[in-house]
Amino acid sequence: MERNNFNSSISATISADEAIKMISNVPGWWGITFSGNSEQQNDKFIVKMGGDSYFNFTVAELIPGKRVVWLVTDCNMPWYEDKKEWANNTLIFDVTENNGVTELNFTHEGLTPDVECYKDCAPGWTHWIKTSLLSYLTTGEGVFRPSTV
Repeated sequence: MERNNFNSSISATISADEAIKMISNVPGWWGITFSGNSEQQNDKFIVKMGGDSYFNFTVAELIPGKRVVWLVTDCNMPWYEDKKEWANNTLIFDVTENNGVTELNFTHEGLTPDVECYKDCAPGWTHWIKTSLLSYLTTGEGVFRPSTV
């Protein structure tokens, strides 16, 4: 059965190398509590979204100017029945540059319409990619808002 992983795309007038560096500066565009490092392959970082929630990530792959992959190694999503719903999910940022414009394709592997958090996480990711990350890549400022996920 084919999985319909969440996907979102944006483009910005920025180099692919710079886009990867900015994506890796997680607090710059994702309005969360951040600790750890996220700039190099095998770096580990933790994202907290309030309360007892946490998401532990490892930078599983980093190809400058091409791709960043984050693996969710552990998580606690207390507002859902399956508190570990994101465990072993991957967040993939693929970038391609053409004539000074970089296309970014984001995929959350494991976030499909059949999982409980999809109804909250899909609109959340749409905001963080299409609004906040796009703003960060183009103006240097992310657009933060309260989010349940």
